Amino acid sequence: MLPFAPPLEPMLAQAQEEIPSGAGWSFEPKWDGFRCVVFRDGDAVHLSSRNGQPLQRYFPEVVEALQRALPERCVVDGEIILPGERGLDFGALQARIHPAASRVQKLSKQTPAGFVAFDLLALGDDDWRGRQGAERRMELVRVVTSSEQVFVTPQTQDAEVARRWFVDFEGAGCDGVIARRDELPYQSGKRVMVKVKHHRTADCVVGAYREGKAKGTVGSLLLGLYGEDGALHHVGHTSSFTAKEKRELKEKLAPLEGGVSFGSGRTPDAPSRWSKDRDDEPTWVALSPTLVCEVRYDYLQGPRFRHATTFLRWRTDKAPADCTFAQLLPPHPFSLRAIVALGRGGQGVAAPR
Repeated sequence: MLPFAPPLEPMLAQAQEEIPSGAGWSFEPKWDGFRCVVFRDGDAVHLSSRNGQPLQRYFPEVVEALQRALPERCVVDGEIILPGERGLDFGALQARIHPAASRVQKLSKQTPAGFVAFDLLALGDDDWRGRQGAERRMELVRVVTSSEQVFVTPQTQDAEVARRWFVDFEGAGCDGVIARRDELPYQSGKRVMVKVKHHRTADCVVGAYREGKAKGTVGSLLLGLYGEDGALHHVGHTSSFTAKEKRELKEKLAPLEGGVSFGSGRTPDAPSRWSKDRDDEPTWVALSPTLVCEVRYDYLQGPRFRHATTFLRWRTDKAPADCTFAQLLPPHPFSLRAIVALGRGGQGVAAPR
């Protein structure tokens, strides 16, 4: 038996705006996937999600790869990722959580997932959580048989290299940098690491709104961008308003109600793989697409914002037709395969320019 059993809450990170500097820090890419603690005891491999749910039935190809890559008895913290044509594909990863075993098997062959190892928590009969992070890292590199499907995350002690990774690796789907103290033991559930995430801005057309809970208020603005087809496509929403601002928005938007906005492009509440066809009335109020606002966002999931955006300001100087998807495209100077190669090399090295 292993020194401890699932579930185990992983060690967490606190968000900061800047990458820390000074001695004693190690830096890694922040991967965009499912956090996962792997418990391997012989042929048995258990994949535990951040909230303790088992994941192994959804990723049989990852289980098989881990049986080849990890020691026979160990506990490893890491991330399940899914490489796509343009880097990591979180949408395709979400599609793997499917109730039908036949669908899971099909997707495991069509879009195989991988695993990035972060930390070694147990090896054989020994609990490694009390050891320093630098020691755990060194042993993790030694015991993992790396491949393109299972590998140890790249790591550097150079803050300047980490800053370059922060920029270069975004094009491959990494969403920031993780910093950890070399001397710290593994502290389950505690935010003792640092995460610095990408925050970008976009100018979006306000194509509709949802009503607020209070009568006579706006709950959220529904945002759109124009595609190459000339249609306005729904890309997300923003709801970061005070109660007073929500009442004022209702008055501001009233003259624009009834306009044609999302009629020819992707619409809010459109059917997706998560929902059946909708026959009910729209839950949003269409507006003439004349207002433009600037919002801050963190992640893109396919052609839309994954999370709610933060409203920054109105852009009265910006024409709605200029609000296109082109502004969302990040640079792609680094391939996902090149990042994997850094990890397979052990500690990781500076990204080539």
